[in-house]
Amino acid sequence: MILEAREIRKEYKRGGTLLQAVDDVSLELTEGEFVCLVGRSGSGKSTLLNILAGLLSPTSGSVSFEGRNYTEMDDEALSLLRNTRLGYIMQGHSVLPNFTVLQNVILPHVLFKRGGEPAERAAELLEDVGIRHLSSQYPHELSGGELRRVAIARALLSAPSLLIADEPTGDLDDETTADIMDLFAGLAEKGTAVLMVTHDTEAASRSHRILTMKAGRIVKAGL
Repeated sequence: MILEAREIRKEYKRGGTLLQAVDDVSLELTEGEFVCLVGRSGSGKSTLLNILAGLLSPTSGSVSFEGRNYTEMDDEALSLLRNTRLGYIMQGHSVLPNFTVLQNVILPHVLFKRGGEPAERAAELLEDVGIRHLSSQYPHELSGGELRRVAIARALLSAPSLLIADEPTGDLDDETTADIMDLFAGLAEKGTAVLMVTHDTEAASRSHRILTMKAGRIVKAGL
């Protein structure tokens, strides 16, 4: 089992009212499984992803990644895990403005140094997402879709066993979306588990399973 979440809840207080952003969600992902999470804005999808990525603590429940419980790990251990074993593509643009495209992609290697030369791997990933020719450009010179592809390449630098992606094709054209979905499907075929939030029903149809979220709960699961 790559990822196992049990009875996850996340509560917030707003104006004296208790809100359940995530309400008793359990799910499992196995090696090579490609799962899409769909639902309307405000249904709790992004909050759930942040919990599953170890960026946000649940009010109750547990999350285990490759057999390790997040609640038993400190911030440094969680950061190392995300850097080396878990790729996360946030919603929106998360690239650093003063770094080139190539420098942005190799950033995980810089933050936690390890063996090997990352530039060659980064160049291959930029080729995979169709922007290798932009390696020396800066973010302000790129379109929104190109920035999203930089973030995708960066998330894959460490060859993670789990890729979590929050609307990774939200601002891409149809052709590029198809290319990215081919890339994700290929990763799953090679054993990487992929969990993706999307509003794109056609993109979701490429996955092995579709989970529908409503009012903080998973209300439907299907092919």
